[in-house]
Amino acid sequence: MRRHVLRVLAIGGLVGLAALQGCATKIKASAVDNPPPKEAFSAFGRIEVLPIRLADGVKASPAGVAKIQENLDKDLAVAKTDWNAKPDNGRKLTVTPVIHQLEFTRGATRVMLGPLAGSSGVLMKLQIVDEKGRVIATPEFFQRADAWAASFTMGVHDNLMLTRVANLASGYLMSNYDVARGGPTGADSKAVAAK
Repeated sequence: MRRHVLRVLAIGGLVGLAALQGCATKIKASAVDNPPPKEAFSAFGRIEVLPIRLADGVKASPAGVAKIQENLDKDLAVAKTDWNAKPDNGRKLTVTPVIHQLEFTRGATRVMLGPLAGSSGVLMKLQIVDEKGRVIATPEFFQRADAWAASFTMGVHDNLMLTRVANLASGYLMSNYDVARGGPTGADSKAVAAK
């Protein structure tokens, strides 16, 4: 009987340890706020937002990338039309969204494993350059879905993380159109990597 109790306690401890290890995401932001771009985006006659790409060596869930792209396209649909409707002044801004890290736990995995599937997280940067290749801004955007919170919502929290990161990126582009002001990365102080 005593061996059985010890065995149960040992297994319980291992499961608990696995749960704690699976909860943390290694993805970190570099700051809480993005600095302003070198110029307001209204200085450019044309603004092109390219499709999301992955940074070199990054492997990510195609479903996660597609969801971020879908939300970014939806958020910017009207703004891009308005931006490019004005007379062309010969200046062009090119925006390339680049995913540097993405840990996305899909619904079925989240339902089956709960918090043992770990936290989800995403770090995306925008490479914003002018027609001469001069860097105008490189803002980053961070979001996470805690393993326990995502488990209680059956994966909804994981999907909302992808919506929020797209909202932050599109919000930066829109709020810096008339005035260069910067904007939030989406990270709190706990999510910023130590320097």
